[in-house]
Amino acid sequence: MTILITGATGQFGNAVVRYVLDRTNEQVIVSVRNPEKFDVAGVEVRQGDFDQPETLDFRGVDKLLIVSADAHDPNVRIQQHANAIAKAAEHGVGHIFYTSLTDADTSTVGVAVVHKAAEEAIRATGIPFTFLRNGMYHENYLGALAGEVVAVSTKDGRVASAARDDFSLAAAVALTTEGHENQVYELTGSTTWSFPELAGDRFRDVSDDDLIAAGVPAFVVDFFVAIRNGVFAEVRPDLEKLIGRPSRPIAV
Repeated sequence: MTILITGATGQFGNAVVRYVLDRTNEQVIVSVRNPEKFDVAGVEVRQGDFDQPETLDFRGVDKLLIVSADAHDPNVRIQQHANAIAKAAEHGVGHIFYTSLTDADTSTVGVAVVHKAAEEAIRATGIPFTFLRNGMYHENYLGALAGEVVAVSTKDGRVASAARDDFSLAAAVALTTEGHENQVYELTGSTTWSFPELAGDRFRDVSDDDLIAAGVPAFVVDFFVAIRNGVFAEVRPDLEKLIGRPSRPIAV
């Protein structure tokens, strides 16, 4: 059995690699844009760039984890994923795992179009798949929550987030165990929280326009809107089931 993980120089992908190595003696390969940045010993490294599909080498791979790209332009990300998926089909990959987004096929969050397109492209290959629909990372919000003033437009919307490390462990478990063919996992934290709850007296309720005027990126404001509308508030059981315990709560 051969497992290949893309994006392994990023925090999520690197943690997945380490968890996979802890859990299996199977061959582990990584495909990374800059091999000199990969720091885990005992792993085969293949140079590969989603923007240059001719560099992607997925030959001989039984299980492929495509860690979603992080370009801000949705059209760029959609093409990057399409390149990787097409190469997986060309090289006869046995099973594609993809890190998606909560409710990717129905979500109102702008970035969901990227993940919906990737999921549809993977389904179209006919290759067995597993969609790891990651919810929000605690780490996305710790910076804002640490400020002297926490000015957001979420109101009292709740977030069922989890630590990046727990999502990484879930991916590793799926890659190293059987029975995940054609499964869609909605991965969320075991509990919810809100900005007013955690920030207390430091919380300031501001408008979306206030945030845009202050230079907050539009995609960040879009996530605040989603939180305000309850998009990320539902607790699902899949993460707990995969990692075998409740997810770790956010700590500020």
